[in-house]
Amino acid sequence: MKKLLASGKTIEDAVRKGLAQLGVEEDRVNITVLEQANKGLFGLIGAREAKVELELLPDGVEEAMKFLREVSGAMELTVSVERLDENDAVRINITGSDLGILIGRRGQTLDSLQYLVNIVANRHSDHHLRIVLDAEQFRERRRQTLEALSERMAMRVIRTHKEIMLEPMTSSERKIIHARLQTNPNVRTFSQGDEPNRRIVIALK
Repeated sequence: MKKLLASGKTIEDAVRKGLAQLGVEEDRVNITVLEQANKGLFGLIGAREAKVELELLPDGVEEAMKFLREVSGAMELTVSVERLDENDAVRINITGSDLGILIGRRGQTLDSLQYLVNIVANRHSDHHLRIVLDAEQFRERRRQTLEALSERMAMRVIRTHKEIMLEPMTSSERKIIHARLQTNPNVRTFSQGDEPNRRIVIALK
């Protein structure tokens, strides 16, 4: 962990200077007081400043972003990584050119990378973190594609009176289908099979 020595006229002043050098808030550091300030004799002889040691605590999300940059660099990709704090998760967006290799077929590589990113983040955090990894808004585009697919398949089930089994999907993708059709008065959805080949079935109610 990164450590920094700082001094000032008071403990508070030394801490403030140290935080400014590190560029973080006080909740990101452990503070150890090394020396109290001493005004000395007549304010001159033997006077000394307060000294503190600031130890920067690891940040799981920052470590995850660092990991992503390293992986992208190893793949010879130039990317930008942006953090967005949401209510129940932290979204990390990757932007750059030629990101298809990071996304993979139907987002499979992106999902695998998201799994690794969450492991890295939680290894460096004292509380549970949930990170959603996205690249060039792929998640939103995929959601729209799945919702459109679910509507088309529901119409086919209603027309033919035959249930339809969709291709294997991840749990997050299956949730999108379930959520989209749960208010449809004519069809119902359920999952069938085992991971990673678990599929959604759309059937008449």
